Amino acid sequence: MAKKSIAPSTSASKPTSGSVKARDIATQRKILTLAEEIVRRSLGGREPIVQIPTRTKSNTIWNKKKGILEMGDATAERPLFDLKTAKQFMQTMLHASTIKDLIEAQKTSSLRGVFYKAKHTVAGTKENTFDTQDESDPILEDLEVALGALREELHVFAENRGSMVGNITIVDKGDEIDCRRMGSGGYALPSIVEPDIIQFKKCEAKFVLHVEKGTVWNRFNEDRFWEKNNCILTHGAGQPPRGCRRLLQRLNQELKLPIICVLDNDPWGHYIYSVIKQGSISLAFESTRLAIPDAKFLGIRAKDFRECGLDDAVKIDLTDNDIKRAKEIAAYPWFEAHKGWQKEINALLSNGFKMEVESLITKDISYVSETYVPERLRAKDWLE
Repeated sequence: MAKKSIAPSTSASKPTSGSVKARDIATQRKILTLAEEIVRRSLGGREPIVQIPTRTKSNTIWNKKKGILEMGDATAERPLFDLKTAKQFMQTMLHASTIKDLIEAQKTSSLRGVFYKAKHTVAGTKENTFDTQDESDPILEDLEVALGALREELHVFAENRGSMVGNITIVDKGDEIDCRRMGSGGYALPSIVEPDIIQFKKCEAKFVLHVEKGTVWNRFNEDRFWEKNNCILTHGAGQPPRGCRRLLQRLNQELKLPIICVLDNDPWGHYIYSVIKQGSISLAFESTRLAIPDAKFLGIRAKDFRECGLDDAVKIDLTDNDIKRAKEIAAYPWFEAHKGWQKEINALLSNGFKMEVESLITKDISYVSETYVPERLRAKDWLE
């Protein structure tokens, strides 16, 4: 594996309060422009309509040169006087009003908090503005793309998920945090990790090892893998949330650290890698700040059952849905022309079973951290 030289900075740069204020002013202006356009249409005798860029596969473009998914320019109209979209129109306006209030108060709210802020029964009816958070979250994402503003710029954050430990010191809202001294739990990755919140102060690590689940991360952390191999160790509790993906991208782009992934040998593990590497369809509008085109997939792999001498007990039969999903992933443009990935997915299907990273524990409790990953790193045995 290529060595990376990181020159630790002597201090963490902090943005001025003026730059944060300017960002908020710009976001407020976008919200007011949206509202003013609706008012103009109403006063002009035209139906109020919100234009929402469509977050669908058909409106997603594979930018081969950049190695990321991007959103196309297709939009969908959300008119008020249409029974199919009237409720969504109202929900969009409610959330836009909440965001305006949050920015004015210079406060933030969780996705759950925004949901409850807008949730009430419409006067004179038994109809709720929102019934579940599953209705609320997609409306917030619609607002992000409609306004061309990041969720962080809307003063909204998600639940923290994921952990980090390793040879790096960061500054989180002015607090210096040495990730070498985070105990068994590690540093909890926040939802918002932009440069005005998180700064990198000192880093000796040569790469980042990202593992799929907290259970596997615990094994690597307990065995001090990050200390023995001079790296940063992260996990995203399964499908990594935006905060985790954004932090990984910043570590890759700003500190030039390779991102190496240890994920399950199944279509879900392959999909998680795809999302980390190229971005996702639903968040294609954020790929430029989330995707890591040079991320590497170290394992586990379909060949490991035989190469590692694993027991039949670790096999998990592929379901019909697994087979269908594997074929869909194989047809992704970035995998379709990749001989290594075609071979990997075909081997999974040929095996007829999938395996979790934890299956390596059948060899030895620390086999994954002390033998499997170190040997793969030395051999540069990974897929890109």
